Amino acid sequence: EVGMFRGNHQTRVDEKFRLKLPVEFKRLVDDDYGPVFYITSQDGRSAQLWPMKVWEAYEAKIVQLEETDPDRGDFLNVTSYYGQTVEMDSQGRLLLPPVIRQSAKLTGDVNVLGMQTILEVNNLELFKADRTGPDGFVAVSRSTKAAVAEKTKALKG
Repeated sequence: EVGMFRGNHQTRVDEKFRLKLPVEFKRLVDDDYGPVFYITSQDGRSAQLWPMKVWEAYEAKIVQLEETDPDRGDFLNVTSYYGQTVEMDSQGRLLLPPVIRQSAKLTGDVNVLGMQTILEVNNLELFKADRTGPDGFVAVSRSTKAAVAEKTKALKG
């Protein structure tokens, strides 16, 4: 049983392109996940920090798909294009791969969002611009709320 990454903790990417893991997340990494991450993206707009054991579990599922499956190919092309294996240093810093760093503009102040078993890193301003609705708030749409309620209704837990 591993702990879940939750919430938004802002941090900085330094001039050497290292992301300092927020202490709330670093504690969980130390206790449950270990220092090695696969850092990638599925859209070029944000970086996903997959603890290596979480990425390997996902890979074990992907590898079972047919090699000719176009979705499998697309997923692997994009995640490999952005992806690199990175080890956290003793100060809790991760060097961001150049392709994703440039694409997602990951410099200065960034959001680090807990997405259960992975972390997502976003440029502060781009995230707000992307996610702010017509009312000026970052919000879950009514249709998404309804869809999540419907999808989780029958699940155990």
